[in-house]
Amino acid sequence: MRATIIHGPGDIRVENAPEPKITASTDAVIRTVATCVCGSDLWSYRGINPVTEPQPIGHEYVGIVEEVGNDVSTVRPGQFVIGSFIASDNTCPNCRAGYQTNCLYRDFPNGCQAEYIRIPLADGTLVAIPEQPAEELIPSLLALSDVMGTGWYAAKAAAVQPGSTAVVVGDGAVGLSGVIAAKELGAERIIAMSRHESRQKLALEFGATDIVTERGEEGIARVRELTNGVGADSVLECVGTQQSMQQALQSTRPGGSVGFVGMPHDVQIDGQELFFSHVGLRGGPAPVRAYLPDLIERVFSGRINPGKVFDLTLSLDEVAEGYKAMDERRAIKALLRP
Repeated sequence: MRATIIHGPGDIRVENAPEPKITASTDAVIRTVATCVCGSDLWSYRGINPVTEPQPIGHEYVGIVEEVGNDVSTVRPGQFVIGSFIASDNTCPNCRAGYQTNCLYRDFPNGCQAEYIRIPLADGTLVAIPEQPAEELIPSLLALSDVMGTGWYAAKAAAVQPGSTAVVVGDGAVGLSGVIAAKELGAERIIAMSRHESRQKLALEFGATDIVTERGEEGIARVRELTNGVGADSVLECVGTQQSMQQALQSTRPGGSVGFVGMPHDVQIDGQELFFSHVGLRGGPAPVRAYLPDLIERVFSGRINPGKVFDLTLSLDEVAEGYKAMDERRAIKALLRP
């Protein structure tokens, strides 16, 4: 089969690789219908996360079940499925508490930018769609496997409530999905922080009421100005840098909450500053599996259309261009068709 292999910074190749096999009775093998490049993949592409040897890459997927292990009972061959980017049994105490990405038995599907993938813990990870979805729904269903579920978790972790004011730090696919989530959860005012016109336009379409183009201290000051000097009730931090975290914390009112889902890189938080701010802080890898049934229903009912974050569609053979376009910010998110 064809699979995407990262060899080092800026070096993405499509190569022949062995087709995955069932290795445990709880596995499923899926033929991918669509996959994509994630903003977090760019950390390796840019050399920020070291790549010491060639390795498969990618963790977002939708597809058709080809084969299942003997102990798999909730999905069967021929079904269209969506799964989380982290595999979970969905029954352990952490899963039952709604934190499937901290499953006691979690596993990490990798190499999803390929024609076929093996998904461990299939019963707890995959959600089947009753029938083959319409072609136009596939981008939105694909978004649920990570970015929409992550944006949803950011909004939940930030305690977005009906009538509240929310700020979204980050205008990538996760940040834009966070705008959708904040609106769905009832935020009355949604301030999107973005410097890019195409992303600003999409944020407004998704429900943003205000756009802030400033960053750093100027961005904080602008949010304070828009909130009568108080700060926002909820802030969704969707980047993962020191500047974005500081911007998020200082844009939040006393008693407000920050939900951080950007993978932290060299982020340090001043404990004393946090202590006196009265700001709540919650984050981590999004428990996408917890939200999949609800989000699938919202896509099928037409309430949300997160697939619009895909502004570049390529064949799997063109995956290197997808990485390059996202790295150069010519694309928000690249969808790949195997």
